[in-house]
Amino acid sequence: MNHVHPRLRLAAPAFLATALLALLVIAPFGATAKPEQPTKKPTEIKVMSRNIYLGADLGPAISAKGVEAFTAATGQILREVTENDFPVRAKGLAKEILETEPDLVGLQEVAEWRTGPPSLETLLGGSAPHAETVRYDYLKELLAALNKGKKRYRAAVVNPEFDFEAPADENGVPNDGPNSLIKNAEINGRLTMRDVILAKVGGEVKTSNPRTGHFKSLLTEEISGAKVTVVRGWASVDATVNGSEPFHFVDTHLESFDPQTVVPSIRAQQAAELVAANGPLTNKLPTILVGDLNSDTKTAVQPGDGQAYETLVKAGMRERSTYEPLGCCLTTSLLPVADGGSASQFDHKVDHIMTRDPKQVKLVNSSVTGRKPQNGFWDSDHAGLFSTLKLLP
Repeated sequence: MNHVHPRLRLAAPAFLATALLALLVIAPFGATAKPEQPTKKPTEIKVMSRNIYLGADLGPAISAKGVEAFTAATGQILREVTENDFPVRAKGLAKEILETEPDLVGLQEVAEWRTGPPSLETLLGGSAPHAETVRYDYLKELLAALNKGKKRYRAAVVNPEFDFEAPADENGVPNDGPNSLIKNAEINGRLTMRDVILAKVGGEVKTSNPRTGHFKSLLTEEISGAKVTVVRGWASVDATVNGSEPFHFVDTHLESFDPQTVVPSIRAQQAAELVAANGPLTNKLPTILVGDLNSDTKTAVQPGDGQAYETLVKAGMRERSTYEPLGCCLTTSLLPVADGGSASQFDHKVDHIMTRDPKQVKLVNSSVTGRKPQNGFWDSDHAGLFSTLKLLP
């Protein structure tokens, strides 16, 4: 039989209570406790919207009556593209980008101009564009200027949109066309328009989930008896910058030639598609929109110009770019410095940087680029738009 001293017998309950209390206090801080997770800091994100100008005024071809007038107008377009010399303009555009160093750039009017034998098949015959001789590839030229000596930017996503081919009297020589129907057109010109997102090369900018789409609401014009639909759309990526929380980045170009004969206008319908339930601006991530919206409420030029912008604001989008100075647009279609362009012509705003999450994405600063010519040319008929944003965790 074991004997316990009476004093120890009396102390045992107190000892056990003390031990249990110690275990309860120590356990949460012992080996089983989870380590504290570091808190992510706010991250600055630099973004740019840059309409680089397709290189010519398409208006004369759209309004031309008859094949002869149409081929004369398309010939004028090809001559303007040549005169506006994108390889030179690309150097100025690259300088704008390299000086501001945006993490992501939304580009609009990233044209590719190609030529082929003269034919009306694509305009009146319903065949797909097929001219393949590349005269200017704006994306290739701009990336070459940006990456000279070192790779600095890459195309994260490219969205081909309007793709149109037609005969052109580029040389102005009469009766050198293939037949009596297009007697003055010696060449076909093909324009392919693209929206492009550029991303800075390097570990600090990572992109994923590239997506593109075309709007259902599109402008259709009758050109020389043919129905021509102007395809427009959007491009998007998910991204992180310097290990930030992920965010969603969207680039778009809404309709330029909208006659606004319907309400809502075509570009307002396109804006509605952006913010629809399944649209690119309806996303679980903080969302940034850049683009040429051809719309604004504060600086509207024509009645109804604000419809698309109002649609975005009503859906929760908020402006994150400057109005001082303004960035649209030169009134001349020719960009050499001697052809009438002036900074005083930048008198309204159509290019925007907006966010859908105003409590999580704040504006730090914003500026306008390209309001002065370089290398003897204006970089574009638009100025560029740059913003530094703060993404809160």
